[in-house]
Amino acid sequence: MRARPLRVRAGSGSAGPSAVPGLAPAESTAPTPAVPGSTADTLPVPVAPAPAAPPAALPSASAGPAEPGPAPRPALPAVPAPPAVPPRIPAPGRPDAGPDAPAGPPPAPRFTGAPALNRSGPGDHWSRAWTEGAPLPVPPPGQLPGIASPEAELPPTLRDLALIRDSLAAVEPVADRATAHFYALIFLHHPEVRALFPAAMDVQRDRLFRALTTAARSAGEPAKLTEYLTGLGRAHRKYGVRTAHYAPVGECLVAALAKYSGDRWDGETELAWRRVYRLVSGIMIEAAEESARTAPAWWHAEVVSHERRAGDVAVLTVRPDQPYPFRAGQYAAVETPWWPRVWRPYSLAGAPRPDGLLTFHVKGVQAGWVSTALVGRAAPGDVLRLGPATGGMVVDHARGADLLCLGGGTGIAPLAALVEEVAEYGVNGRSVEVFYGARSLPELYALEELRRLDRRHPWLKVHPVVESPGTAPGEAVVGLLPEVVSRYAPWHGHDAFVSGPAAMVRRAVGVLLRAGVAQDRIHHDLAAEQPAG
Repeated sequence: MRARPLRVRAGSGSAGPSAVPGLAPAESTAPTPAVPGSTADTLPVPVAPAPAAPPAALPSASAGPAEPGPAPRPALPAVPAPPAVPPRIPAPGRPDAGPDAPAGPPPAPRFTGAPALNRSGPGDHWSRAWTEGAPLPVPPPGQLPGIASPEAELPPTLRDLALIRDSLAAVEPVADRATAHFYALIFLHHPEVRALFPAAMDVQRDRLFRALTTAARSAGEPAKLTEYLTGLGRAHRKYGVRTAHYAPVGECLVAALAKYSGDRWDGETELAWRRVYRLVSGIMIEAAEESARTAPAWWHAEVVSHERRAGDVAVLTVRPDQPYPFRAGQYAAVETPWWPRVWRPYSLAGAPRPDGLLTFHVKGVQAGWVSTALVGRAAPGDVLRLGPATGGMVVDHARGADLLCLGGGTGIAPLAALVEEVAEYGVNGRSVEVFYGARSLPELYALEELRRLDRRHPWLKVHPVVESPGTAPGEAVVGLLPEVVSRYAPWHGHDAFVSGPAAMVRRAVGVLLRAGVAQDRIHHDLAAEQPAG
């Protein structure tokens, strides 16, 4: 009986037969296809050949001469060094693109008029506006036959408002998808509008859509709608919005609503939305044009002082490049040069001053773009941009009612401004109670300034409030700020001003209503709240 050679299976994760000393290489019947990502796609690594050992013959059951062993494995060829310059990969569909073919021009961008989406620099229209004061490009007037039709020019009817409410009820469950589709339509069909928005749309994305739908819901209340849209039209000037931008936005809004309103959308509903949008855009355009006659779209403000306080709080004092009109209790949107087109609201921390300087209290928010830049990066000499002052948390000096102020954290900034303004105008027999709260006593960073005002003015009383129970008696009242205020109830006849975290403001409003403060005499800017950061 003849001896048969022993076969060893070679495959993924196993050694080839030639790597086992004394065994012959396996016979190959067909070439093995290379698997992407395997060693067949890479250059072979040179390995020194092992010395060939004579194959050991298996013992035979019958006597006879041994068969000769297999031929020794040939040595591997030398591997050339990798090229210094990577080879050029021919483009698909170009058989003539060989190694010696000319490189050709680079591909042209699809949208030549759109700025870069993730940077600020050459080619970004907003950078030019920041450094040189050049205006953003204005798109040509959009043609919207539906909005320009005679029927769309009529004021909305009660039937139109009912149709709008029905369509909004259908859109609300899918509001995120409708908003994304709305912006996709704007940026696809009107890429020049992209320059008005920040690089990251996570915060900004739903603001415009939410503002438009909020205005549509208020179309049946003319006075409330006009007040809301007037402020909105003036505020949107700082983004670079022009009259010509309203037509593309309206076109894309109607298209997005039509897609996500389902069976609630028909020709009558579309006409209702066009009528309402014409009313909304007309009020905003008129307000913006009126504001442009007397005020700039934004103010440049140089940082003249930057003081770190307890925790992640910084007090910034800035000098605007021209007079900045505002009332104590209002806030301003702030933009930094490090994050163009990203605006965040901050309350003005003092009443108007003769020298024109403005003060802001900023608390660094984790992952907050603007707040972390203002707290940790801004320094004297840096230039910020300010939007116009807005907000309705102002004192009615003609009424002369007693004031109750609740400030949590940096929410003390507008309340300190109110106290300063009352001191300048005269108290007219009124009293002012300020409850200033934080988690611990060191976080009451503005307490010493308030106590100086308390010692100077007999009509002012400051109550520090902390949540931590380890505070020494007499230093502060222990408890949550709204609950502490309720201990001093009732508060009948007071005008209440509340500023701070949104949760605290909502809780305080409920406490004040139960303590006797009328609804129309509770002032806060929670309705105009924007995401922190």
